[in-house]
Amino acid sequence: MRDVPAYLGLDGFRFGWVAAWIDERGDHGFDFSPGLTRLLAMPHARAMIDMPIGLNVRGYRACDLRARELIGPAVFLGARRGLWAFPDMAAANRYYWEHEGKGRGVSAQLWNIRDKLREVDDVMTPTRQATIGEAHPELIFWNLAGQVRLEPKTSPRGRMQRIALLRDRGFTKVERWLALRHGTGIGRDDLIDACACAVAARDSMHFVGDGKTDPRGLRMEINY
Repeated sequence: MRDVPAYLGLDGFRFGWVAAWIDERGDHGFDFSPGLTRLLAMPHARAMIDMPIGLNVRGYRACDLRARELIGPAVFLGARRGLWAFPDMAAANRYYWEHEGKGRGVSAQLWNIRDKLREVDDVMTPTRQATIGEAHPELIFWNLAGQVRLEPKTSPRGRMQRIALLRDRGFTKVERWLALRHGTGIGRDDLIDACACAVAARDSMHFVGDGKTDPRGLRMEINY
């Protein structure tokens, strides 16, 4: 049993979820699993996950709109409860356009994470939200860099900028981990983003949002 608090960051990837953790001594590691349950069972003082928490059935969340103002289109708009019930993206967009207005649909990126959106929604409760929060890696990196936008994360320079910021916050093994991940299906950006979420779990004192909760009582806010 870990005898010092650990801080957990989680991000989805093609075959499941990747989790990075760091504790008060600076020990850190990563793990992965097809589902969230085992990873969230890891002892932790606080966790941050790169996935929307708190969903209305219609409309754009205020936290997403504000985050998008700060960091641009890396923030996907249109996360709604029930998105996963549509048979395909075209059907979802026809519905949202009809009921909310043209252009108020969902992107392919958001559609592709609908099952993970549902997985998070299934496990979250207002009580669990006391220790498990929503974060956005690009908002975290924006803040760590002095509230300036970095180079794109898909570029070599952008990736090194993010690795350097993580190294400064105690994640000194990221480059070695990026080699170890081969064969797991974990993308480079997925692992880096999980580490960023762990940093936010430990250090975050800021969030964007309007203070509102969804019909299930979940706060709609993004920590960074």
